[in-house]
Amino acid sequence: MCGITGWIDWTQDLTKQSAVLEKMTETLAPRGPDASGTWITAHCALGHRRLSVIDPENGAQPMIRSEGDNNYVVVYNGELYNALELKRELESRGHRFATTCDTEVLLVAYIEWGPAALERFNGIFAFAVWDAARQRLFAARDRLGVKPFFYTRSDGLFLFGSEPKAILAHPSFKPEVGPEGLAEIFIIGPARTPGQGVYRGLTELRAGQCLTVDRSGVSVRTYWKLESRPHEQSLEDTAAKVKELLQDTVERQLVSDVPVCTLLSGGLDSSALTSLAVDYYNRNGQGRIDTYSVDYVDNDRHFQAHAFQPNADAPWIKRMNGHLGTRHHNIEFDTPELTAALDEAVLARDLPGMADVDASLYLFCREIKKGATVAISGEAADEIFGGYPWFHREESLQASTFPWALASGMRADLISADIAAWIKPLEYIEARYAEAIAEVPRLPGEDEGQRRMREMSYLNITRFMPTLLDRKDRMSMAVGLEVRVPFCDHRLVDYVFNIPWEIKTAGDREKGILRRALQGVLPDDVLTRKKSPYPKTHNPNYLEAVRRRLLHVLDDSSSPLLPLINTKKVREIAESESAKSNIPWFGQLMSGPQLFAYLTQVDTWLRRYNVSVR
Repeated sequence: MCGITGWIDWTQDLTKQSAVLEKMTETLAPRGPDASGTWITAHCALGHRRLSVIDPENGAQPMIRSEGDNNYVVVYNGELYNALELKRELESRGHRFATTCDTEVLLVAYIEWGPAALERFNGIFAFAVWDAARQRLFAARDRLGVKPFFYTRSDGLFLFGSEPKAILAHPSFKPEVGPEGLAEIFIIGPARTPGQGVYRGLTELRAGQCLTVDRSGVSVRTYWKLESRPHEQSLEDTAAKVKELLQDTVERQLVSDVPVCTLLSGGLDSSALTSLAVDYYNRNGQGRIDTYSVDYVDNDRHFQAHAFQPNADAPWIKRMNGHLGTRHHNIEFDTPELTAALDEAVLARDLPGMADVDASLYLFCREIKKGATVAISGEAADEIFGGYPWFHREESLQASTFPWALASGMRADLISADIAAWIKPLEYIEARYAEAIAEVPRLPGEDEGQRRMREMSYLNITRFMPTLLDRKDRMSMAVGLEVRVPFCDHRLVDYVFNIPWEIKTAGDREKGILRRALQGVLPDDVLTRKKSPYPKTHNPNYLEAVRRRLLHVLDDSSSPLLPLINTKKVREIAESESAKSNIPWFGQLMSGPQLFAYLTQVDTWLRRYNVSVR
């Protein structure tokens, strides 16, 4: 994976602005620690930071390809998992290749097919191609939005980057936030509305979208989206198809010229991916695979099962490690490390995020990077197969809001009266929810229950899943670790989206069809294990540490957070017993301690980025 940035400007000669381009590119150095490159002409400037995974000796970017009198230049972040098939087809059409890297395949595919090449790609990507003859930039983002692409435009100027920090490094872009940005932070966050960049004037290209920039302006279109179709296969045929797609996806994503590992929690999803990876390694004589898990000091003493986290991972990790014979590495963190990493997580996201859930992943990835460059992870299985608790609870199914954000009223009460009157938080989230529901592709003939479950699937794939993909991308790439997510293969997502709910929950279990598909792949006890999310610390020391951290902010009259929040209400919560609550205000993991940590992250963000609210 890599970091990309660029600059189109029709009003000046960019060859005189190389220092600015270098500065924009350098902000992405953690994403690409292995190499750096820039390319600049009068009206187009492109920058790239490289993390070498395929063909490390070649594939430097920006990559230039000449066809006749025309030059095409690409900057690319991602991985094409069908690069070999595409390369063979392109060779049959007369193209020749100088490298074995997928960057060249992507560029030649664009030269051959233009924007229609997107329909042929299987992978995760964000890229931009400059067509010199036509003076046109074409950019695209993968179908599920695994790889990021932010941009801003104004008066003949277009800037883009893998992360906001690249655009923030340009002197014309100011770190300002208006009412919509504040609403995103205080009522939607740590999620973001698709396309919302939070900073004023910053947009994120949505999953499955592409854009063109030329002298006439910027045009954006959607090239892929979820579609509803009748599902006519039997339960057994459906399970067989799910297994076939998942196995093919995992095997494609194990291709690498650098070490690959898997993240193993002992749960259904990570155990399935690890089992398929071990089988592939065994069949191809590639030796033992490395697995990694994360835990926290004294979690074995302090863990208490509850509805959102029913069991601990440690015994199940040991079970799967013994079953598969992997080379396992257990990484453990303590409270001081977690609290210190809250700031690092903000700098990785350029925004406040999932508090210690982000911070622990950042630390985890940093440790993994010492032994591997590529990791396989189980994100997205719960969204596409319906594994989260809110798929199965009446209060969530009946709610007229995002089911992972049922505490909007409580959150709105934490905002200062003046700011609340300005941003209208409850109206804002209501409007964003209505937009999401209006997008759902309907299938004629569905009854009310089937219709609602289709809505729930769509909401989770398009609104909740991006939060976790953002988290995984930013925290892993902040330390130069590439994480691949097989459950985000668009073929699998498209297929599972149309499996009827009664088949998805086969055996009257959450993710029942996935469990059926994995029979014979996993031991029976692992196959039937109750879902438990990514582990967080249960150490009371962490609650006390983030409580003190927040109270310190509240006592600091210079804090930029104070005018934005109801300080009296926040202080009451911080000093009350309700701080110990396990009831989440966002997702499954963000409860009392995470609320305190999130607010301190907002304070850190406002200070470090010198954010203006206007």
